[in-house]
Amino acid sequence: MMNQGYKKYKPFTPIDLPDRQWPNRVIDHAPIWCSVDLRDGNQALVDPMNLEEKLEYFKTLIAVGFKEIEVGFPSASETEYEILRTLIDGHYIPDDVTIQVLVQARPHLIKKTFEAIDGAKNVIVHFYNSTSTLQRKVVFKTDMDGVIQIAVDGARLIYALTEEEKKRHPEMNIRFEYSPESFTGTEMDNAVEICRRVMEELHITKENPIILNLPSTVEGSSPNGYADQIEYFCRHLPNRDAAIISLHPHNAYFQMEGKALGHPLLNREVCVKNDIDIRKSPWFLMPQSWPPQARYAPSAS
Repeated sequence: MMNQGYKKYKPFTPIDLPDRQWPNRVIDHAPIWCSVDLRDGNQALVDPMNLEEKLEYFKTLIAVGFKEIEVGFPSASETEYEILRTLIDGHYIPDDVTIQVLVQARPHLIKKTFEAIDGAKNVIVHFYNSTSTLQRKVVFKTDMDGVIQIAVDGARLIYALTEEEKKRHPEMNIRFEYSPESFTGTEMDNAVEICRRVMEELHITKENPIILNLPSTVEGSSPNGYADQIEYFCRHLPNRDAAIISLHPHNAYFQMEGKALGHPLLNREVCVKNDIDIRKSPWFLMPQSWPPQARYAPSAS
C-alpha cells in the first residue's frame, strides 16, 4: 500500500472570493521589474559569488536594462557589505538605476544596512519579518500582535535613520519596501493589518508610495489561490493608492540544457555587445531567481 504520509499535512484553505475579478483582467502595460538575482539567486548557490563575480553580474543587469536591482543583504556578511560599498564608492550605479537592499526587521541589522548604503543616490530599503501562522508559533513564539510590533519597531527605526541620512546627504532618494514574509501562509486580514501599521509608521503618502511585496515564500496553493489572496489584499488595504504591490513568486524555476530558454541575462547579443563572456561565467547559466519581482501601481490592481 502506498505511504499516505501526506495526510499529516494541513490542506491549504482557499480564500472565499466568489466575485474575483482577476481572471477577466488584462495587463496592458509592463510592470516594473526588479532583479533579485544578486541576492535571492546568489544565496541559492552552493558556492556564492565573490565580490568580482557580483560586480560583473551587476554590470550585466545594467546592460540588460534593469532599473531596480536588489544587490544583496549587506548585514549578512562582509562580502555582501563590500559589494554595496564598491558599487557606491566606485560610482558603478547609473543615475537612473535604483539599488535595493534586504534586511530583517531587527535593529542591529537595520543599522548595519544604513551604514552600507550611506551616500547612494537612489535606494530602496526592503525590510521584512515573517507573519505566517507556523513561523509565529515556531520561530517567534508569539502571537500576531507580537509580530506586528516587530514590524512597527523596524519601520520606526528605518524612518528615523532615513531622516538622519537625508540630513547628511540631501540628494539621497530613499524609498521603502516591506514584505510580510510567508504572505501565503498568513491570514489575509492579518497581512492587511500589519502592512497598514507599517505604512503609518513610515508616513506613507500617495506622493511617496511604499512598495508592499507579497511573497509566495512557501508554495501552499495553486497559482489561482495566490491570485485570490493578492486580490483580497488589494481590495482591503486602506490607502491603497499609496502602495505599489510587488509580487515575489516561486515555482517559476525552469531547466536549461546548453542554451538560454528566455532568461535575459543569457541574451548572447547583449553579452557580446557589453564585452561579457558568458563562457567564463558559468553562474550565468543558473537563473535561480527568475522571474524577478513584478511591481504594479494602484491602477493595475
